[in-house]
Amino acid sequence: MLVPIFTLKLGQKIHSRRVTIGKYDGQRPCLTAATTAGKVFVHNPHSQAVEGGRVTTVNTDISLLNINQQVSAVCAGQLGGSENDVLVVGTPTTLLAYNVQDNTDVFYKDVPDGVNVLTVGQLGTTSSPLAIAGGNCSLQGFDYEGNDQFWTVTGDNVCSLALCDFTGDGQNELLVGSEDFDIRVFKDDEMINEMTETEAITCICPLYCNRFAYALSNGTVGVYEKSNRLWRIKSKNQAIALCSYDLNGDGVPELITGWSSGKIDARNDKTGEVIFKDNMAASVAGIVKGDYRLDGKEELICCSVDGEVRGYLPSSPQASDNLMGVDIAQEMLRDLSQKRQNLLLELKNYEENMKVSQSMQSSGGVDVDQSKLGIIPANTQLQTSLHVNPGSEHVLPSVELSIATSNEMIIRAVMIFAEGIFDGECHVVHPLQTSLSNSLQVSIFPPRDYPVDLHIKAFVGTKTSSQFHVFEITRQLPRFALYTLYPGEVLEPSSSVEFHINERVNRVVLWINQNFLLLEEIEAVNGQLDVAFQSLRTHTPLVIRMQQNGNVTLKTDDMDLAGEVIQAMTTFLKIEELQTTADFPIQMDDLNNILVKVDELHSAGQKLTAEMADHSNLIRSLVVRAEDARLMGDMKNMRRGYMELYDLNRDLVNGYKIRCNNHTELLNCLKMVNQIIQRAGNLRVGKHKSSMISSCRQAIKSSNMSSLFKIIKAGVQ
Repeated sequence: MLVPIFTLKLGQKIHSRRVTIGKYDGQRPCLTAATTAGKVFVHNPHSQAVEGGRVTTVNTDISLLNINQQVSAVCAGQLGGSENDVLVVGTPTTLLAYNVQDNTDVFYKDVPDGVNVLTVGQLGTTSSPLAIAGGNCSLQGFDYEGNDQFWTVTGDNVCSLALCDFTGDGQNELLVGSEDFDIRVFKDDEMINEMTETEAITCICPLYCNRFAYALSNGTVGVYEKSNRLWRIKSKNQAIALCSYDLNGDGVPELITGWSSGKIDARNDKTGEVIFKDNMAASVAGIVKGDYRLDGKEELICCSVDGEVRGYLPSSPQASDNLMGVDIAQEMLRDLSQKRQNLLLELKNYEENMKVSQSMQSSGGVDVDQSKLGIIPANTQLQTSLHVNPGSEHVLPSVELSIATSNEMIIRAVMIFAEGIFDGECHVVHPLQTSLSNSLQVSIFPPRDYPVDLHIKAFVGTKTSSQFHVFEITRQLPRFALYTLYPGEVLEPSSSVEFHINERVNRVVLWINQNFLLLEEIEAVNGQLDVAFQSLRTHTPLVIRMQQNGNVTLKTDDMDLAGEVIQAMTTFLKIEELQTTADFPIQMDDLNNILVKVDELHSAGQKLTAEMADHSNLIRSLVVRAEDARLMGDMKNMRRGYMELYDLNRDLVNGYKIRCNNHTELLNCLKMVNQIIQRAGNLRVGKHKSSMISSCRQAIKSSNMSSLFKIIKAGVQ
């Protein structure tokens, strides 16, 4: 168990998820966090702060760093320049690496894609540690000198980052959580794994070996071991911070979670069982760990948004039994009492069924209570099937799940548990008493193309039953469920992807039959495959062709769909490297228009910045002239000067608003560019994907747009 050993009131409001700890002198840890006023404070209880440069001293323990922008992320770690930790601060437009000990900037970089989240450490085979920034659909890593050593794109805005030895090879992989509900694993700049969740991934925390924890924006917290989820729980509150900390000294850290309600809990990393709870007066802002008292013991340090800091240490084994707390003991007692009530109710049902059975035997097999107690024939089975409903003018296309019993027993209710399908964790169908039957249909609307397990629980009995048997069954919804065979002659798309694989046509046919929801399985004709599907969401065609020699052609105008088909097919066929030739004229025209707009926005931004600089210089001269007139008693010129100053300040504010709008539009355009590069990358597999993304980055940096289009098409420069 944990016991609180110190509490501090810093008097500083703290931004959620912007808390870190660093040894800026190489020895003594200092708590660091972003404040709500665009500053970063450093709390150092072991030495007196020195004022100057960016530093403003609040008291002997706290120094404020003036960032003069909204702080979006903070992180501390060794970047390789010395043994001291470096403080890295991200804003929506810049990245600052700061040497707190020397009160100097290590580097200051403009980051057009913005900085949403930061992590510092060794990534894969890189020669030195990197400060890795996750921003607008992109990942960027800087070394100690500020050199751009790592860059790649990801599916959406980055929400969380962590370095973890995911593969167990002794090198760190980068775990990336984004707004498109995916956790991606990058080995250097190559994506090697992807896990789909139900909401945006707000936190990722490495635990032990290749085990890591994650938190979602809907209050879900869970743990993965590699790509296998061990457990997850959901709360009505949001998990703000995750941290790993060894409570019991067994060498395996437990998961510490800080919640928006102020609750702090510790869970077993394998089972999710709660083993410790505490509460703060306000929402948790961050959780870190360090030897803050310099006594050789690493404390767990929890911060709240109102500036309260609380430090914890594990209790001694002798005192652990007394540290459970009254609340936890009462909760355990309530759980045991609830289990007892459930077991007693179950025993009562068994006894009543036994009485009915004995009564039936004594009365020749007839008893009026049989139906009320839900006794059903022993051979009752639950049957399920899936088929596609193409929809109509007023009905959306859907997948129809049919559930039926094998006899006349009725279905009283059905609960379906599935991830990311329904508004919530499950969907309940409860027919009216007048419409009860032995079959039921449920419409399912998959929002995206990914496989989903449908966990079905059906309550089966007679129409007069007050107790029901529960049947449990699991069906998998295929990845491309909302596609049907194209009706009639196909108007072939203008876009296509071509590649070669060393596989038999029948293997690709098997993949299609498993991943599409078809009434009848398709077959190869004369050793060749030629099949056309229609997307029921967009009503656009998807054509898949394969020849005996292994040449495959995909035709679709949707680059996202082409990438998903290629990634799913290569995963099924266990293909680790694949180069393709892609021709998407519509997307290339869109990209060209976006790049032209980016150039225009860059030019407009530079012009606005220059005008604001000129206005700032003019303001200084006007202030001097107006003050000179005031000192000389020339009230007329003083008023004229301040009126001009007022007008100039108004123009400056309006110019700043225009500049902000320009920057927002520029960010949106850069996001679209990054997403097109990501889609083009998904058309390749393995090293060909990472090399294509890297080549695209170099072409954009050198403003070689013709080369960029060639790279997207051919995959090589």
